[in-house]
Amino acid sequence: MGVLKRKKLWGSVSLVLAISLALVGCSGEEAKTTTVDGKEVLNISAFIGTPNQAPAQDNRIYKQIEEELGVKLNMEFLVGDLQQKLGVMIAGGDFPDLITADTKLVAAGAVIPLEELIEEHAPNLKKHYAKDWERMKDSSDGHIYWLPNYGVYTGEFISNYYSGPAFWIQKAVLKEAGYPTPKTLDEYMKLIRDYAAKHPTTEDGQPTIGFTTLASDWRTFPLLNPPEHLTGHPNDGGVVVDDNGVASVFADKDISKRYYKELNSLYNDGLLDKEAFVQNYDQYLAKISSGRVIGMFDQHWNFQQGEDPLVAQGKISQTYVGLPLVYDTSIKDHYLDRPVINLNNGFGISKDAKDPVAILKFLDALMDEKYQKLLSWGEEGVDYMVNEEGRFYRTPEQRTEQEDPAWRLANKAEGFYGAAPKMEGTFEDGNAIGATNQPEEFYDGLKPEDKELLDAYGYKTWSDFFSPAPENPVYYPAWQVDLQEGSDASVANKQMTDTSLKFLPRAIMSKANEFDSVWSEYEDAYKKIDVKAYEDRINEQLKWRIQNWTVEK
Repeated sequence: MGVLKRKKLWGSVSLVLAISLALVGCSGEEAKTTTVDGKEVLNISAFIGTPNQAPAQDNRIYKQIEEELGVKLNMEFLVGDLQQKLGVMIAGGDFPDLITADTKLVAAGAVIPLEELIEEHAPNLKKHYAKDWERMKDSSDGHIYWLPNYGVYTGEFISNYYSGPAFWIQKAVLKEAGYPTPKTLDEYMKLIRDYAAKHPTTEDGQPTIGFTTLASDWRTFPLLNPPEHLTGHPNDGGVVVDDNGVASVFADKDISKRYYKELNSLYNDGLLDKEAFVQNYDQYLAKISSGRVIGMFDQHWNFQQGEDPLVAQGKISQTYVGLPLVYDTSIKDHYLDRPVINLNNGFGISKDAKDPVAILKFLDALMDEKYQKLLSWGEEGVDYMVNEEGRFYRTPEQRTEQEDPAWRLANKAEGFYGAAPKMEGTFEDGNAIGATNQPEEFYDGLKPEDKELLDAYGYKTWSDFFSPAPENPVYYPAWQVDLQEGSDASVANKQMTDTSLKFLPRAIMSKANEFDSVWSEYEDAYKKIDVKAYEDRINEQLKWRIQNWTVEK
């Protein structure tokens, strides 16, 4: 059934050929090269601001895109510090055709407005973003600069795999403790303390790390965000928003002091990673992949690369379960949220792109369901099968392949796909967009250890650990507000972050009887910052969103 259907699918390429011919026909001569077999190919350069590994040169999916759409992607992935890299680009005034989002690129005039080009040349993208069109417009000038990469759903929203914020704990800890359900920070820390006392080293003799965190480059949220969640607030970044839609900074408040005092206690007991505040992202991932780390606060998408080697080695017990902790049981957790469009993220087209129309038509072509299935599931009959009811599934062998990082570099287009516009939810045929979201494939594809753990709790998915997501407020999330590069709000935001990164490590690593005095220094330093400018910008934009994004029912 699957193989026959595959032949039929790849035989129906008239639309794709038309798009491909349009691409080649409209691209400028200077944007073309000629391949060995004489076919003209449009070269598109792209900078992707995440430290992905470069795909294999003969990557199967990129090769298929090149052969069918006449486009070759020349991608550069981040090495080192993102802001430093962008600063060099801006200073030099030289940009690739596609570049992943950063608001300073708008301020520098590095990217072009896209709304008119989309209206005229990209019907698939216009349809895809139709419900969020107004949200995508920059509130300062009304232009659309970025093509958001996540949060636009079609069909049914399915949540099996949880990739958001949580306090994570190794599965081995829960199993050894008899599968408890810790609800509070205190209960979670007791689990870590008890397990670390019994297991001071890993099976291969490495010292166990009770808890770690990360505050490197732009990835400061593992250190800075926990207090908002512990008090029952969703992820609004550097603020908590009250029931009236008013945002306020929490970093220097008592709700934060309580959390960091707990980390201070962990540190003085030798259970907090002593390198936590100086490690970079790669070192953090390496530590996780070593199996040494019992727990941490993070978003799953941020540390999954560290888990992948553990999965590939069959060390499932050293991978993680996310827990929605709160300070006390009177607080309802709000970690799981409904999808929101990922504003100020995804690709933009730079001012240096020689043929923006051709580039946009290429991205539009990829929004056809055929290519969305290729990018999310792979090739039918190779990466997945189709049963008699038309449901997509993977064989055990295909699932095993997907777990191998080296295999994925040769057979998936993850680096580009992560930054590109994409469908989420379900296809027209009812199949989920992506294997992890296909309910039956998700559970069937779990490792025996994972099924055992979920069965012990009476759950079927990792999202079941969390309270159901309520409806999102119109303004949500506040962290997507553009502070405007160089503004008082932007300056204050940097000063707040710098101050937190200066004083929080000092407070956490101080002797127990010195914590309060260091915290007082932190509060005094915060009073010298124009926090009000930051809060005013956030609140002005939240109010603007409520006024402009509210849809009459």
